[in-house]
Amino acid sequence: MGPTGKGWGERHSAPRAGPRRPPSSGNGISYHGGPVMSAAPANVYFIWYGNWLSNSAQSILPDLINGMNATPYYNMNTTYYDGANAHIPNAVGMAGSTSDSYSQGAAIGDASVRSIVSSAISSGRLPNDGNGVYFVLTSSDVNETSGFCTQYCGWHSHASVLGKDIKYAFIGNPDRCPGACSAQTSSPNGNPGADAMASIISHELSETVTDPDLNAWYDSQGAEDGDKCAWTFGAVYPAGGGGYANVRLNSRDFLLQELWVNASGGYCGLSVR
Repeated sequence: MGPTGKGWGERHSAPRAGPRRPPSSGNGISYHGGPVMSAAPANVYFIWYGNWLSNSAQSILPDLINGMNATPYYNMNTTYYDGANAHIPNAVGMAGSTSDSYSQGAAIGDASVRSIVSSAISSGRLPNDGNGVYFVLTSSDVNETSGFCTQYCGWHSHASVLGKDIKYAFIGNPDRCPGACSAQTSSPNGNPGADAMASIISHELSETVTDPDLNAWYDSQGAEDGDKCAWTFGAVYPAGGGGYANVRLNSRDFLLQELWVNASGGYCGLSVR
């Protein structure tokens, strides 16, 4: 999507499929007939691409995912459902990770991101999990040449890998362009790049589980549940590590973007009212 407030939320890496049945709406976002990720839990996999040596992101970001499980924040996704009225469960967790030392170079494109995911699965470094979300996390020296820092900070898509529909996302390191992809210069967890990535990851994760194949939940402008609230944060509080936060997950504070709640007419929030 284009700029909304500070920085950019995302863009889709594939065109949307047409609706398989007439869309339903009523809360400012519409269902277009595609699947949602209704199996529990959603399994998150990280691919640390580039140079992450001695970077505390490797503990901060897994803590984000594991800390999000069964929380009021992730519970907002349960307001989304498929055509059989199967709702997304309030369940998510880290299921694995691997590293990739520049197999596609330091200047990558959309096809490179797909290749990085496919290679991690086909090599056996990560399982071939149809209920997984694979995040390619790039170090600050890596550029996604189709528009990172100028058009988007992250995006999600899907592709067939070894016969399964695999959901994946690109998350760039905002240390490369803090003015575009970071909401604040201070950092609750002492790592400005990782803290900004946490906000982008939460945005893309929620969009992936509610619109995994780009044909489920979005509004008349194509905005998904994260896009509709991109770069809004609700009530914040001073974080002990520095800067501001709005969500505490286990022992860490994070500043995460609000999400669109598909209830009560629809609204941006940090939890279901």
